[in-house]
Amino acid sequence: MTMELPQFFSASQGLPALFVLSFLAATVLPLGSEWLLVLLIIGGHHIPTAVTVATLGNYFGACTTYLIGILGSDFFIRKILRLDERDSARAAKLYQRYGVWSLLLSWLPIVGDPLCLLAGTFRTPFSLFSLFVLLGKAGRYSAIAFLTIQGIALK
Repeated sequence: MTMELPQFFSASQGLPALFVLSFLAATVLPLGSEWLLVLLIIGGHHIPTAVTVATLGNYFGACTTYLIGILGSDFFIRKILRLDERDSARAAKLYQRYGVWSLLLSWLPIVGDPLCLLAGTFRTPFSLFSLFVLLGKAGRYSAIAFLTIQGIALK
């Protein structure tokens, strides 16, 4: 079952809008992109494409936050968190113990952005950052797509 959606949600405009919204939602801006993914699926968009676009937009937004962590880490640690050398070393040890795995939760509201920022601050290898963040974000958007399809099937 599909429904007619305004031109904004067409393939030529809906997917770029989903990418931008997903990108911005992965930054410190209080936005959500799930609603647009659901609307595009209901509107008949190719589901794997829509999930991929949302995942990549959200991943690149997380990469931006990771980069801010790398470039602003000294400021972040000293001025915002007010950690001295000993506290910094302890925090780094804790993040290295649990941090990489916690990136699977980078899609969560409120805690996801700080996780990506800490990954950059503590210089998590980009390959590990990418693997766990992509898995988490792809899992979230895939689950939303699955639930949307299930909801459509109930009608």
